[in-house]
Amino acid sequence: MNDVEIRKLKVLEDDRGAFFEVIRREHVGGDFGQIYITTAKPGQVKGNHFHERKEEWFCVIKGEGELVLKDNSTGKQRRIKMGESDKLVVKIPANISHAIRNTGKDTLILLAYITEPYNEDDPDTYKVEII
Repeated sequence: MNDVEIRKLKVLEDDRGAFFEVIRREHVGGDFGQIYITTAKPGQVKGNHFHERKEEWFCVIKGEGELVLKDNSTGKQRRIKMGESDKLVVKIPANISHAIRNTGKDTLILLAYITEPYNEDDPDTYKVEII
């Protein structure tokens, strides 16, 4: 899982609230894909899949969760706590199975970027059960 990247986000705060940049052009490179938001109720799991060519970046913007990654070539797993208490963005390379579980008491809100927009005719999404 050498290509997995975790960046601690720089959070700028004042009395109005907070600002942090999750993904910039120089982080992604290439053509633009798709940004999406998904939510998970407490205890629920989202993901449990991998992509053969797409990369994704995950950032929990509300709530608390645990991201589980599994390298499909080695079987090695990694668990990463993500959430409001620790602002991270995680790059998930192709061929890394991934799933996130809401470990908090409130709805988890995940902001994600993927390198290709979803295409029904060529989804490049393969189901697995890692959580």
